[in-house]
Amino acid sequence: MKIAMLISGGVDSAVAVHRLVEQGHDLHLFYIRIGMDGDGGDCSAEEDIEMCTYIAQKYGLPFDVVSLHQEYWDNVMEYALRTVREGLTPNPDIMCNKMIKFGFFEERWGHEFDKTATGHYATTTTIDDKVWLSTAVDPVKDQTDFLARISYKQLSHLMFPIGDMPKADVRATAIATRMPNAYRKDSQGICFLGKINYNDFIRRHLGEKPGPIIEIETGKKLGEHRGYWFHTIGQRKGLGLSGGPWYVVKKNAHDNVIYVSNGYDTDKQYGRTIYLDDMHFITADPWGEGCSDVRIAFKNRHMPAFLPARITRLGDKEYRIDSDELVQGIAPGQFAVLYDPDCRLCYGSGIITLPVKN
Repeated sequence: MKIAMLISGGVDSAVAVHRLVEQGHDLHLFYIRIGMDGDGGDCSAEEDIEMCTYIAQKYGLPFDVVSLHQEYWDNVMEYALRTVREGLTPNPDIMCNKMIKFGFFEERWGHEFDKTATGHYATTTTIDDKVWLSTAVDPVKDQTDFLARISYKQLSHLMFPIGDMPKADVRATAIATRMPNAYRKDSQGICFLGKINYNDFIRRHLGEKPGPIIEIETGKKLGEHRGYWFHTIGQRKGLGLSGGPWYVVKKNAHDNVIYVSNGYDTDKQYGRTIYLDDMHFITADPWGEGCSDVRIAFKNRHMPAFLPARITRLGDKEYRIDSDELVQGIAPGQFAVLYDPDCRLCYGSGIITLPVKN
């Protein structure tokens, strides 16, 4: 099979290359380069490209660096900055996968191949001739939540060679095959921002706007923040308050106010009901218009745990999740990702929103 392999310089995509070569596929490696927006250059891209070049040479494979700089800034970063400016919490990684890796790349290069492969921790399952996005064997590393806005066409063209491997086995394979990046640490940055600090990035584009930090129970001013866009619901670190822990439980973007509550067990940081808008199903709507009180599992952020819940359809693309467990940090703007009750099939995702008040 002729495969376009997206390689990052990390150990996961390197082991994905190894597995596909072992299986006899014809690979062409691609690195997507996104230039940064300042004088700091392209962050860790040069180091990544050097590592990718080593992998290509190790297996005698063709390797190209392709640029999607303008597309990335016009789409993913414009979305992220617009969302935080509105006082919401974005997820650039989800939009990067949908619009860049499996959007523009597929349109310009990937479509020439039988499949496009990545080092994501995910799998696919075919049921009645339809392909479904499925979770990885390793629940801690599972990345289906980052893929929950892709289209069926995109999914049908994808392969995830390491989705059936625990992370420990991936690392062991890299060591056993003497990969040059076998001991390289996993990337922790937002998609393509690499080593750039997220707050520094936001500050560069939105600046600072000092405002009060208010204790929600008492209305007492506890301190000042440098702009509501630096904070998200459920955040604990970076508030600069003594006597903590303090959690961000509410934001007022109009008045530039951050509300906090004290204590690990404060009920202000938890909820059971989540409202969703702009629902997107990857393969198909598994319930139809009659969706009412249906059992599901879900995630409201990237985490190992799948939370059990029930879901009800409220309107065209509007749904309500009623969680069996208390949910920490329900942040409007983020995506809630939906799964079947057994946590195997990833159905899609909706954008978390505030309930509409009559």
